[in-house]
Amino acid sequence: MTVNLTTLSNGFRIVTEHMPGLQSASIGIWVLAGARHEEVAQNGIAHFLEHMAFKGTKRRSALQIAEEIEDVGGYINAYTSREVTAYYARVLQNDVPLALDVIADILRNPVFDANEIEIERGVILQEIGQALDTPDDIIFDWLQEKAYPDHPLGRTILGPEERVRAFSRADLEGFVGQYYRPGQMILSAAGAVDHATLVKAAEALFGDMAATPTIQAAEARFSGGESRHVKQLEQAHFALAFESPNYCDPAIYTAQIYASALGGSMSSRLFQEVREKRGLCYTIYAQAGAYADTGMTTIYAGTSAEQMTDLAHITVDEMKRAAGDLSAVEVERARAQMKAGLLMGLESPSNRAERLSRMLQIWGRVPGLDEVVANIDAVTLADVRTLAEQLASKAPAAMALYGPVEAAPTLEALQERRAA
Repeated sequence: MTVNLTTLSNGFRIVTEHMPGLQSASIGIWVLAGARHEEVAQNGIAHFLEHMAFKGTKRRSALQIAEEIEDVGGYINAYTSREVTAYYARVLQNDVPLALDVIADILRNPVFDANEIEIERGVILQEIGQALDTPDDIIFDWLQEKAYPDHPLGRTILGPEERVRAFSRADLEGFVGQYYRPGQMILSAAGAVDHATLVKAAEALFGDMAATPTIQAAEARFSGGESRHVKQLEQAHFALAFESPNYCDPAIYTAQIYASALGGSMSSRLFQEVREKRGLCYTIYAQAGAYADTGMTTIYAGTSAEQMTDLAHITVDEMKRAAGDLSAVEVERARAQMKAGLLMGLESPSNRAERLSRMLQIWGRVPGLDEVVANIDAVTLADVRTLAEQLASKAPAAMALYGPVEAAPTLEALQERRAA
């Protein structure tokens, strides 16, 4: 399998990976504009724009957009994250040109019909309501807000209800004008694709766009703090975050191995100690996330109000213990899980296309799998223990609590336990 990259004269990038033996392909455009690129008054507009992309163009109605892809057995979708907005489709080999034409159409020719804006506004308000009713979803928005206060990374992707109610067609067009430029777009495709054919098609569909300077997002800094929301729920929800390496830092591989060993699987320390040995929860896990300029290792668990204090204390104690006695066997197990997850995931063309775009976004190139595996293999036990010590005792921390959490320990109390 070979990765090919071409950049048009206006900065638009096309990256592909042909996967022999496949009869289908995943193709999409990743726009390097997400929630962190919004001003305060724009919060939620990147997500609103993603919804509106499917609501009609100058050439196709909303129904025609769906029908043209589904008539050939494919599917089309989109998502908004804090750093990108993606529009993608999965189709059979012969229908790749159709999929690209539809995606180009929704990006370049949206009509933003007034009636459709109102309909989709209602849909998004329902989505916001659903998120608020999902404790193990909304708690991460509150955690993010405390980790990055007064910064776009600390705001929700969906945006607050009052902003969503106020967005106009002019607001949508303004954000498109700001960020939907060729230098901030990546066409990524994997599977049964031909690079030269896609480059020719991209030139025809996007080559006339004027080159503009890339807009850099405001630099983020992890601050930390506590967010406590008392509500009578069945469970008390607990989330901790610690400042970690960003995705350009080579230590990101160390952070991912550490998070896996701490709480990434059934054999991990938190799962074994908190759930298997003590029965304090059903769900507990740790994960390492990253952005361009910052990162956060997150721990989440749900438990009863009566057991929240024990769970929080044991979590901190396990982090401290890992800094001193994490074993080579645990690191090797986490390393194997990380490599297997990477390689198994890349058997899917959709995951391949996602990886191509993300690597290009991060490094401006696509590292070979051998290089990535070598970076994972290069992480030593000493590296993981050093990071574990940093997270257990020194790294800035944020905490979010939701549910019957009146008696839960404060972040200040947990900080004292970290320092003890």
